[in-house]
Amino acid sequence: MHLDSDSTALVVVDMQNGFAHPDGALYAPGSEDVIEPIVNLVERAREAGVQIVYTRDVHPPEQFEGNHYYDEFEQWGEHVLEGSWEAELVEELTIQPDDHVVEKHTYDAFHETELDGWLSARGIDDLVFCGTLANVCVLHTAGSAGLRDYRPILIEDAIGAIEDDHREYALEHAEWLFGEVTTRETVEFD
Repeated sequence: MHLDSDSTALVVVDMQNGFAHPDGALYAPGSEDVIEPIVNLVERAREAGVQIVYTRDVHPPEQFEGNHYYDEFEQWGEHVLEGSWEAELVEELTIQPDDHVVEKHTYDAFHETELDGWLSARGIDDLVFCGTLANVCVLHTAGSAGLRDYRPILIEDAIGAIEDDHREYALEHAEWLFGEVTTRETVEFD
């Protein structure tokens, strides 16, 4: 799969201490397992001049107070609180000056963020997804991208999950409805 470096962005979803570090409140070993493959993918993309986008799931402590229905703290417990160590990216991933960081407050990195406008302003058409969790933030962000007419490409060996069945479900669902699924070795940035 050959991708044009000028019109492609690599989207690294939520590779944060809270999810991918053993001391994180919502630690999933499957998320930690994909750190090295993601670092490799970021390095390859950066060398080719591909734009790198990191998403960070960040919650102000009072975010869900007074909500009618949507409450991630009720679902998952408190996690990745604003300003906390858990909300930071894992130390293996370093943000460079040309990288873009999107702070999101829901599973979808397009919901009430600047991501769509930022990508459009740079002529980005193809989005390569890696990160965690497969069936939560990766799936919802990639699906939202497809609905916005981006080409979502999910890198199956660089996406973390709580259980393998969750990853398989998410990848099958994505490929069936709105995107493409491939591996790191098949992707080439031109």
